Amino acid sequence: MKFNEFSAAQVRIARPTEKLDKVVEFYEEGLGLKKITEFSGHKGYKGVILGLPNTDYHLEFTSHDNGSPCPAPSLDNLLVFYISNKEEINNLAQRLNRLGYKEVEPENEYWKEKGVTVEDPDGWRIVLMNTNGV
Repeated sequence: MKFNEFSAAQVRIARPTEKLDKVVEFYEEGLGLKKITEFSGHKGYKGVILGLPNTDYHLEFTSHDNGSPCPAPSLDNLLVFYISNKEEINNLAQRLNRLGYKEVEPENEYWKEKGVTVEDPDGWRIVLMNTNGV
């Protein structure tokens, strides 16, 4: 294998949370990510894996019996979802708003030009970013 070759078959971003049910609600009901699987009883851990349909990119949220603190990072650590349809972004933002998650001011004004920034229940931020301004 050459130095610059990399053959990962899948990417999963995993993080702990003290608010597993609320975080799953945010990403599953609010954003519409699909629940791929969930697990419990794994050495005190339980969790949920969510993803976009037909992709190998997943989010995993876990909780441990002894606690799972995970303070939010800076206001500019973002999970960005690029979406070409502005109406879809508006619908997602409205759905999140109905669940109690309102738009917040981004740290970097770039994200406000064509995007909507929202904090999840743990204070981690997502951006619904329009890819073409339509």
